[in-house]
Amino acid sequence: MLGRPVGHSLSPVLHNAGYAALGLSDWSYAAIDVGEDELESFVAGLGPEWAGLSLTMPLKEVALSVATEVTPLTRVLGAGNTLVLRGGGLFLDNTDAPGAVAALADAGCTSAAEIAIVGAGGTARAALAAASSLGARATVYARRPAAVVDLLPVAAQLDVPIVAAHWEDLADAARADVIVSTVPKSAAGSLADLKPHPDTVVFDVLYDPWPTPLAAAALAAGCRVVSGLDLLAAQAYLQFALFTGLAAPKAAMRAALDAAVAAR
Repeated sequence: MLGRPVGHSLSPVLHNAGYAALGLSDWSYAAIDVGEDELESFVAGLGPEWAGLSLTMPLKEVALSVATEVTPLTRVLGAGNTLVLRGGGLFLDNTDAPGAVAALADAGCTSAAEIAIVGAGGTARAALAAASSLGARATVYARRPAAVVDLLPVAAQLDVPIVAAHWEDLADAARADVIVSTVPKSAAGSLADLKPHPDTVVFDVLYDPWPTPLAAAALAAGCRVVSGLDLLAAQAYLQFALFTGLAAPKAAMRAALDAAVAAR
């Protein structure tokens, strides 16, 4: 796992638990502090013992410049989180978007008419990919209208109808089939008064602290709730398969993740 900062990452817990479960005793996964300007030289120095790299902020966008092969979805989203050393090349994929789809599917959500996306940063792009998979139109609520403009080309390539909504109208998001909150911890309190319908699936990409104000409101309303931990695990299962060529031992990995969170 590369990024800055990375000391808080729970990804090593997930991957190392998977290696242990499958008896891959010669595999290991660690968090390494690497900045944007350092990624190219770090990758150039990798030896044959490396299988791949997980990437977190601020490396997801700059990774496109060091990869020799990029998946179409990764290219559309403009960000990749999984760099695989393959045949002397560097294969870049994005498991955040399919991970979000998988996390929603685990909650019983495989289709929707409308998805409300709260926030318009990088994670909102993965939410748009989820909207594409669900067959949904997207309404994006953002404090800065200009941020939604940046999402328009992504939505167009994903064939997702998109509408920009005013932050002051955030209460309207409660009418959507799916609400995806991508706002940071500092803004989470602004969603405390949102009153989702019991049939709404609420997906909050945060997981610390949990429940978030939105998740608490959703649980009180009887909604199905998907957490940032669910997303972290789902995207890690896909990364594990890309790195090892083996199906991820999901139960063992999730048990280790939940234990690590409980111990914090």
